Amino acid sequence: MHGEDLLASLSDVSDETEFYTPMPAGYKPGQTKFVAVFGTVMSGLGKGIFASSMAKVMQDKGLAVTPIKLEGYLNRDSGTLNPYRHGEVFVLDDGMECDMDLGTYERMLDQNLSRLNFCTSGQIFSQVLEKERRGGYLGRDVQMIPHVTGEVKGRLRELAVVSGADIVFVEIGGTVGDHENAYLIEAMRELQYEEGPGSCCFVVLTYILEPPALGEQKSKPAQLNMQRLNAAGIHPHIIACRARKPVVKKVREKLALHSNVPMARVFSMHDCESVNLIPEMLRSAGIDQAVLELLNLEEKADQDSEQEARGAWNTYTQQFREANKPITIGITGKYTSLRDSYASIIQALEHAGTHLGAKVQIEWIDSTMLADDAVAQMLQRLHGIIVPGGFGTRGADGKLASVRHARQQGIPYLGLCYGFQIAVIEFARNCCSMPQANTTEIDPDTAFPVVDILPEQKLIEGLGGNMRLGGHDVVIKPGSILAGMYDQAKSVQLRFRHRYEVDPQFIERLEDKGLIFSGKAAKHPIMQVLELPPDTHPYFVATQAHAELTSRPLAPSPFFLGLVQAALRFSGSTDLGSTNPKDPNDAEQSPQAAETA
Repeated sequence: MHGEDLLASLSDVSDETEFYTPMPAGYKPGQTKFVAVFGTVMSGLGKGIFASSMAKVMQDKGLAVTPIKLEGYLNRDSGTLNPYRHGEVFVLDDGMECDMDLGTYERMLDQNLSRLNFCTSGQIFSQVLEKERRGGYLGRDVQMIPHVTGEVKGRLRELAVVSGADIVFVEIGGTVGDHENAYLIEAMRELQYEEGPGSCCFVVLTYILEPPALGEQKSKPAQLNMQRLNAAGIHPHIIACRARKPVVKKVREKLALHSNVPMARVFSMHDCESVNLIPEMLRSAGIDQAVLELLNLEEKADQDSEQEARGAWNTYTQQFREANKPITIGITGKYTSLRDSYASIIQALEHAGTHLGAKVQIEWIDSTMLADDAVAQMLQRLHGIIVPGGFGTRGADGKLASVRHARQQGIPYLGLCYGFQIAVIEFARNCCSMPQANTTEIDPDTAFPVVDILPEQKLIEGLGGNMRLGGHDVVIKPGSILAGMYDQAKSVQLRFRHRYEVDPQFIERLEDKGLIFSGKAAKHPIMQVLELPPDTHPYFVATQAHAELTSRPLAPSPFFLGLVQAALRFSGSTDLGSTNPKDPNDAEQSPQAAETA
């Protein structure tokens, strides 16, 4: 029994049945299909990249798609996670702090996602416990199966209703065999049973080892993990083999033999120059057609729509391959040893570089190692500098040194979030006779708290709660660089994640010395974008927002376009060994000021 009759019986809650699967209003059984993506052998294989690429290909065919990431950790969101633990924290327009894979989905699908697209065990367990206290389980002893798994399925079906998607792409975080995601895997097994044949497509990403000492690819770990997945009741329809080089036929045959997956659906997803090349890799392997057949969606596919979307995307990837004007952009941060900490910045630079024909090379600069007396030598090869977001005191001095170097030497500069605050502090110290200017995050007793928590923010409790999060409108100053970026628009929505602001009492003093606040909050005295006049600096722009979060391959962030364009000009007309004249605004520094800079 499948379909509406089965689902109606499953949704009953009483002590007379062992079934439990809540049905959101408006859910129609069989109308939505599900593609679930699992990982084996190890984490970090690129489940989000595969899922978003596959969703992109289906979207190109005219199908409505939406993703969801199911995470096993107990945090309610990703807001308090250290980037070394889980990569960057990606923020959505509605303020949800989530996994970096949501950024991959937004960029690939050109969609603004919401908190419905991200779910953690912390959210699920909180929901179950609150529901139990309200009597929502009618006196039943609440168990992992069917109640917790039932709530997971309920979240998937709720997303299906709200999004109206033809296909929901479900990414299971972690690796098969992890304790924390076992119930998520079980929920997908139950979902396939309840929805019936042709409703679900299971994809497994696995890793093919190639030990240097052996000189050949080995599939044994992948085989053993496939057995573990089968034991959990998940029998894959498609296997994506991750490897450094293309996976040879012999290895793919072994995996097909041990998993009952046809050879045509065991394909090599080897490393390539850009994640944006993966959609075409899937098409070339015929995986898109396999998904259509498995989910009985052939008749819904629109070939004309696909040709148009595919053409636009292939134009972008061709431009990416042909970009040949080399520039080097330095990223000065304290998490540079883990590239995933700045995943969206890397992508935003690729987007801007591709559109401008620039081959952007990134030089990673650990701000904790950047001494003031060595900054000129360490940054001498750069055509542009980015100071990204971050929290805390570690590495702040190195960021201050790099901002001052960029301002004085006329090197194109883009500050993001903390990079905006650091730019304000540097300007106050060296151009406004405030040698001890600082943020109260670093020095609560500073004589010049140019960056501070505003009173309304202080009233909000909780480490992850007292931040300005999500999409907010920014009013643009006419005639500014920012206005030019957005075609003279009066306002623009940007995405934020911060708790410290420029203290309003210092704004006039900073502006009197030439700093321009070109973007301000619509209803509060909160400065959101700053810049230096183009006649004093080729490109010195910083924003309290995270401009990298909203950059898309076919619609690059104007902030990054401006940086790359300025870097191209700088690389072609500037001798990197020379220095620009001293900025007339630079205050004469006392030994104390030099020490704090």
